[in-house]
Amino acid sequence: MADRIRVGVVGAHAERGWGRAIHLPALAASEDDYEIVAVAGTSQRSADAAAGVWGARHAFADARTLMEHPEVDLVTVAVQLPQRDGLVEAAIAAGKHVYSEWPLALDAGAAERLRAGAEAAGVRAAVGLQSRHHPMVRYLRDLVAEGAVGEVLSSSLSYSIASPEVWSQRYAALFDATKGVNHVAVVGGHSLDMYGSIVGGFAELSATLTTRIGTVTLQETGEPLTVTSPDQIVVSGLLESGAASSVHLMTGGPRGDGFRIEVHGRAGRLVLHSTDDSLVGPEFVLTLAKANGAPAETLALPPRYLPALADAPAPVRNVHRVYADLARAVRTGEPFDPSFATAVRTHRLLDAIKDSAATGERRRLG
Repeated sequence: MADRIRVGVVGAHAERGWGRAIHLPALAASEDDYEIVAVAGTSQRSADAAAGVWGARHAFADARTLMEHPEVDLVTVAVQLPQRDGLVEAAIAAGKHVYSEWPLALDAGAAERLRAGAEAAGVRAAVGLQSRHHPMVRYLRDLVAEGAVGEVLSSSLSYSIASPEVWSQRYAALFDATKGVNHVAVVGGHSLDMYGSIVGGFAELSATLTTRIGTVTLQETGEPLTVTSPDQIVVSGLLESGAASSVHLMTGGPRGDGFRIEVHGRAGRLVLHSTDDSLVGPEFVLTLAKANGAPAETLALPPRYLPALADAPAPVRNVHRVYADLARAVRTGEPFDPSFATAVRTHRLLDAIKDSAATGERRRLG
């Protein structure tokens, strides 16, 4: 491998998309670690256009040809799950390191097969659960671990996001319970991984899923689309620490209030809340209330948590951190998060939530 890790991006686009908006600036800001050498698009014309924007010297209409190229060390799969069709498996089979967007798979079993395959191939594999790297999330995680509120008695997460009732056809999979990119997978996966990185995982849970908005309207045709995926996700249970925990993730309506995470301990209470209802790029405010009855104090982010890209949008900063940790792992063999192992844990949690909601029974997580 060259001094810089040479990246091939599957799902690169010249004008739009998560790859264009987030991966490109994150990689461009990582020029000491990475070089974008190849892109793949849906046609040679689109790939050529993307190569000009991304600064890549190779452009392919076939993603598997990109993966087989000897100049590619790492494959970024910036393609959503319904269109992925074995791309992650192909990158692993080609002996390439992988950065896959979230969700990694339809369920925990499929995610575990990808994790095991990457381990057997000796490649490092990252997944796009980057919200855990938000500086304020990392600060809150450390405060909890250091005992800022004493023994944790309970914690809660709520997240509300506005949702229009008219959508473009290209987002139809969001409303299909079978496609793997619905609210449980996307909103649930990102939110619960971030929450779990702060307070730890669930040991046991009960869950309720329901769909309150039964149809949305397709923008292109004006026709109704039946919604089969839940828009309300409610979870309660015990964390591995023994603390009680509750989660409510809600979508729909004209206005959302974003994230609110509360950690209640014997010695005080920490509250993290976002200033908007964005899922991937919120800015956070953190307050600490002590048990002595003094007013809650707003905590400033210590300098050691300041991100490398201070002026970039939060999603770019978070993805940049994933790439930095992945580069270190590729070079040193050190463990890192979010890896495919992180994805397996999150998929197991989502599977338990769906199973509990379907059966009405409490579920334990090993």
